[in-house]
Amino acid sequence: MNPNRTIVLAKNVFQEVIRDHILYIIGFYAIILAIANRAIFEFAATTQDKIFLDFCLAAMNVIGLIIAIFIGTGLVNKEIEKRTILMLIAKPISRSEFITSKYLGLSGVLGVLLLAMTAIALVFLQLSKIVYPFTSFLIAVLFIFLQLTLITAIAITLGVFTSSLIATALTFAVYLMGNITQDLVALGRLTENPAVERFTQALYLILPDLSRLNLQNDAVYGMQAIPDVITLFGHGIYGLIYSFMLLAMAILIFLKKEF
Repeated sequence: MNPNRTIVLAKNVFQEVIRDHILYIIGFYAIILAIANRAIFEFAATTQDKIFLDFCLAAMNVIGLIIAIFIGTGLVNKEIEKRTILMLIAKPISRSEFITSKYLGLSGVLGVLLLAMTAIALVFLQLSKIVYPFTSFLIAVLFIFLQLTLITAIAITLGVFTSSLIATALTFAVYLMGNITQDLVALGRLTENPAVERFTQALYLILPDLSRLNLQNDAVYGMQAIPDVITLFGHGIYGLIYSFMLLAMAILIFLKKEF
């Protein structure tokens, strides 16, 4: 795989997604924060600080999730449906470069959007004179990015394997299940049924444990305490390794596809 060629392809993916009016979402984020700030102040003045901070992070996560899933699942299928994949493969571009560039390009878009939304959130927090843990907030945003890149890898892998519609539904399902895998294991133990317990353990091993990459509650309610660096590093490496494994799987599936 040629790194320079992959970067050029990723840049093209980035520009293509940006041209599809994705950046209008930044304006939408600013509008919903303005509305939420006013509404929260009217109906929950005593707990405004924590609720608004929680809303800022939750809105970032939801917007990024929608982009990662709906665009990620269609990145490869769109090329196949338009038959542009034949021209790309005819060129000296390997299939691994093709998949990797799609992942890096969309991850770049998500990174830019998160940076913009973070800046907007910080402006609102400052104007509203809300006290918040700055370091914990930024760490939570960083882990939102890691979670979204992992979801992007899932979306691309499923998009290579099946149609965009089915891949979208499956990616949403994996996201929902991935946030409760630890609860599923605990539930399996409570049933005291060996078969159910083995099933929940298998789900825990197969599905990504997205709760490791969710530091929203720590940023909102942990307040001044800085999270343990070793734990954060371990969770970050977990997300990166899982994404790498999914991309490797997507490449293997794509190598066996015939056009």
